[in-house]
Amino acid sequence: MLNNETGAGRVGVIVVAAGSGSRLGASVPKAFVPLAGVPLLGHALRGALSCAAVAEAVVVAPAAHRAEAQTLAEQVCRELGSDVPVTVVVGGAERGDSVAAGLAELGEAVEVVLVHDAARCLTPVAVFDRVVAAVAAGAGAVVPGTVVVDTVKQVDEQGLVVATPDRATLRAVQTPQGFRRDLLERAHAVSSDATDDAGLVERLGERVLVVDGDPRALKVTTPADLEAAARLLAT
Repeated sequence: MLNNETGAGRVGVIVVAAGSGSRLGASVPKAFVPLAGVPLLGHALRGALSCAAVAEAVVVAPAAHRAEAQTLAEQVCRELGSDVPVTVVVGGAERGDSVAAGLAELGEAVEVVLVHDAARCLTPVAVFDRVVAAVAAGAGAVVPGTVVVDTVKQVDEQGLVVATPDRATLRAVQTPQGFRRDLLERAHAVSSDATDDAGLVERLGERVLVVDGDPRALKVTTPADLEAAARLLAT
């Protein structure tokens, strides 16, 4: 058995797989684009369900691919020997709507919620473990992130530079992002409109802790990203 309880309470994961992925230029939604013969969602589920703390999972998928997502989840569970229950629900118009739909589907006993993008399909299980451990240690909201190595410029509407942030203070944020459930529900009750769930929590004035991410947790958005993921998988 791979699932377990943690000092933080019962852990549930929402795998967001409802995006169209138009920038990838594929004929199917992004989460169902194959990588080494397996849909991105399959790889993402393998990582999420390999986290020993995860006790239940919800996949948020496009309506036309709901059955495919359920079949894929069952296949991954068999491969892993996992008895973690996986439910598939239909996503909303925007990412935040999809997360809210997944949150509503989690069992009442879930106290800690991980939100993971299927597009970050190669995220190592160690990243999941670090996020869960940080919530268990008392953080209400936790995100994994990597150091920014490029110089970043802030520009105005005309493209003119208005600031150069100190890159030592910057992090490129990844998923899974972990939250105490009550905090995440409170954030979504105000608004689900943000590029990530940590942003919703920040609007409440709550603190968000950053833990180490991993370069392998890259987000597949373009064909070049898909090629990079294939190279990572091959090595």
